[in-house]
Amino acid sequence: MNNSILQLKIKQRLNKLASNDYDNLEGWQIIEAFNKAQMEWVRRQLHAGNVYREGDEGSKRRIDDLQLLLLQVPLLGTQNTLYFESTDLPADYLEYKRVSTFAKTECCKPETMTVYLAEEANVDELLDDEFRKPSYEWGETFCTIMGNRIRIYTASDFDVYNPTLTYYRKPRYIQIANVVDPYTGLTSTTDVICEFKDDIVELLIDEAASILAGDIESVNQFARGTQNAERNN
Repeated sequence: MNNSILQLKIKQRLNKLASNDYDNLEGWQIIEAFNKAQMEWVRRQLHAGNVYREGDEGSKRRIDDLQLLLLQVPLLGTQNTLYFESTDLPADYLEYKRVSTFAKTECCKPETMTVYLAEEANVDELLDDEFRKPSYEWGETFCTIMGNRIRIYTASDFDVYNPTLTYYRKPRYIQIANVVDPYTGLTSTTDVICEFKDDIVELLIDEAASILAGDIESVNQFARGTQNAERNN
């Protein structure tokens, strides 16, 4: 859906197509509201905060809607005595999905490891537990997230080899040509359209209209936009 139609639909939802009163909307306001709506919608779907309580892979619809944001990238970093520590997480990182890696030792070939996410508070306990500590023989280890980095624990039993991170990235922000981008303060030279499918964009338009209606204290439009965004989700 192009940005001209997107703006038209938002103004229509707010009944401001031909308004000359103080509720006229600036382009940057539409950009900010729509991008805010994108982020809120994505977070609800990932955390099962939607009306159907379906998380990121809770149904075929959620898988289909969110697969666009799912990425896999190599994890670069350094090997320490007890763990491998990655460099900073990607700038567009939104939510953890999984870490995959191989393990290798001086005498054995690289083997696939099962890596599960653990709480940082439980690291000492896990390292001391004979059944849960990192093990090349059993092909299992754990990782934690701290300081915008991922640690894959090895307990000096093996070295991490070719680790990858699968994660949900942030949705791409829209921009409207010749309108000041509220996030950078610069005038956009080109249109950047929403990357989601048109059926999702329709939901995001309702949500953006609801945000703007709340800003201008338009109670009826606020209620209508909120209800439509969730009812049709």
